[in-house]
Amino acid sequence: MLVLLPPSEGKAAGGNGKPLDLGALSLPGLTEARAEVLEELVGLCAADAAKAQEVLGLSEGLKGEVAKNAGLRTAATRPAGEIYTGVLYDALGLASLDAAARKRAERSLLVFSGLWGAVRIGDRIPSYRCSMGVKLPGLGALGAYWRGPMAEVLPAAASEGRRAGGLVLDLRSAAYATAWKPKGELAGRTATVRVLQSKIVNGVEKRSVVSHFNKATKGRLVRDLLVAGHEPADPAELVAALRELGYAVEAQAPAKGGKPWGLDVIVTEL
Repeated sequence: MLVLLPPSEGKAAGGNGKPLDLGALSLPGLTEARAEVLEELVGLCAADAAKAQEVLGLSEGLKGEVAKNAGLRTAATRPAGEIYTGVLYDALGLASLDAAARKRAERSLLVFSGLWGAVRIGDRIPSYRCSMGVKLPGLGALGAYWRGPMAEVLPAAASEGRRAGGLVLDLRSAAYATAWKPKGELAGRTATVRVLQSKIVNGVEKRSVVSHFNKATKGRLVRDLLVAGHEPADPAELVAALRELGYAVEAQAPAKGGKPWGLDVIVTEL
């Protein structure tokens, strides 16, 4: 099972680990592309703080992130699973997983990033600010930039491990999904998840997408799968596993081959 996660906009402060070593990160096929994005980002932030603030879409309150980006090459690092914070990662609770679940997380979770492309939770990175929606002057839109490198690397990553050919659980937001979309046979064993809040209004059920419910529920269901030791081979097995764990799930199989399954997880409260 491979779980595709979005990053968080906010990041924990850098740790006390050694500076970044691009060659030590997972998915070494992305190293050259990572180096190029890093060079562009650091150069922009070091040369023109005002322009960098505009390009990165930072408010006045966040302009300090520019200086942080300028120092990425020498900044202290910590595991990516500690860098990313926010609602989804709070619900996922990586720090409190038992040893077995933690190993499954390290093997299964892949966090997408405008700067790194994608990293595993054990990869040591510095705290940074660069979303997938950013358009760097020398590279253009990062979502489009990453498509080529990701297409070369991700299909193999989705088929490695004990259950080669298993499930791809895609929990990314739309901006990060632009960087890579599973195709062909791989798409057929991919499931995307939408979280819907159900409310009864005047005796009629109303469903709506709510951001906070969406992020928290996705984090919680990944945690539950890791703790239970479930590693579904395909979307149908995922539906069965989630229902066993107590989730209300409605599944839509694709009408034709080469398309992912769509899963709706129905919640009534957080």
